[in-house]
Amino acid sequence: MAISKRSKPSKQQREPVVEKEILVDARTDVKRVALLENGRLMEIYYDDPKHARLVGNIYKGIVSDVLSGISAGFVNVGEDENLFLPTKELSAGFLKDKNLRRADNIPIGKVLKAGQQLIIQVKREGIGEKNPQGTTRISLAGRYWVFLPQDERLGVSRRIEEFKESRRLKEIGRELKRDGEGLIARTAAQSASQEDLERDFKFLLGTWKGILDKASKATAPKLIYQGQGVVKSIARDRLMRDVTKVIVDSKKAFDELIEFLKYLHMEEYVKHVELYKGKKPLFEVRGVEEEIRLSMEPKIYLPGGGSIIIAEMEALTAIDVNTGSDTRHRNQELAILNTNLEAAVEIPRQLRLRKISGIIVVDFIDMKEIANEDKLVECIKFELKKDRVPSDFIDITALGLIEITRKREGESLQDMLSEDNEDED
Repeated sequence: MAISKRSKPSKQQREPVVEKEILVDARTDVKRVALLENGRLMEIYYDDPKHARLVGNIYKGIVSDVLSGISAGFVNVGEDENLFLPTKELSAGFLKDKNLRRADNIPIGKVLKAGQQLIIQVKREGIGEKNPQGTTRISLAGRYWVFLPQDERLGVSRRIEEFKESRRLKEIGRELKRDGEGLIARTAAQSASQEDLERDFKFLLGTWKGILDKASKATAPKLIYQGQGVVKSIARDRLMRDVTKVIVDSKKAFDELIEFLKYLHMEEYVKHVELYKGKKPLFEVRGVEEEIRLSMEPKIYLPGGGSIIIAEMEALTAIDVNTGSDTRHRNQELAILNTNLEAAVEIPRQLRLRKISGIIVVDFIDMKEIANEDKLVECIKFELKKDRVPSDFIDITALGLIEITRKREGESLQDMLSEDNEDED
């Protein structure tokens, strides 16, 4: 599809009213959390003891190997695989202890030695042949802040766009943090009171002190901090004023969630939490199971009769948009535009649901009118902004393909469910 890069976008779209719900399936060892918007599944999260996530865990580790050729080391943390630690993941505080400043050209041998002990956090899960990646740039997430105990940085979530609010949060963060520390205000911090912001910071500071105390007594390699499970972390990160309900199908999980919300001083959200008492499984009743099943299919049908086909490959994900058979007796250009716009809404949803990351290339149906092409580009950019995971409209290739990138955050849903099926065989 050839799209003019010189064309001007039309007026900005307005956000429609969206009813958000969180469903929690906690009746088995595998905990699942579904995020719904207007009754449709948008995201699904798993907490499986057999495939425990390492991201966020903090360890006292031992450097097992130093590779000067790639300026990186490997750290034994007591898990199945060692953590890969590149120079760029060494914190300012870590380098300061060695009288060094941050620089990409620091010889790794000056910083890491085999047998050296350090505090390290898992930044990225291992994928395929790649080991999990570690970092000494520790980050601890609270309700309102991300605390960086060893990196002097001050920031605000990209979703907080109002300048005055951004400035207010930076000023509060500057007052709270000490030299050598960093704070990033999360989306939930918007309009939060100073009292709540200070309380959250003190909670994170106390957590960090506890980690240091445990590390000082631990014999490496040793896990010294494990993040919240999926139910609690989703409640902490995603429970906002626009969420109308949180429905939990287990009395135990319900009670634990209520207690956790009170612990975080999120009492105002307790009234939104409901205990599901139906006989049929919650996910089945709400259509979540069917949506998960469909997410494993390559072909998705659009409301107007068109379809999209998703092919996940190792190097990239290719998405092809196809028109329906009912365009022959109508205004073909308008029919194609409608199909493309439906696809532009559905594709970002599928990226979120299937946890697709990396490079995504989309082949929309060719259109003749530049104004229609502009509407399509504007629409997909608008939908991508709804994604909590950073995703960007990159460019239009010489062949007229739209290129998107999405940050990798763990396994894709396809890989995750494929592993589960292999375990059952």
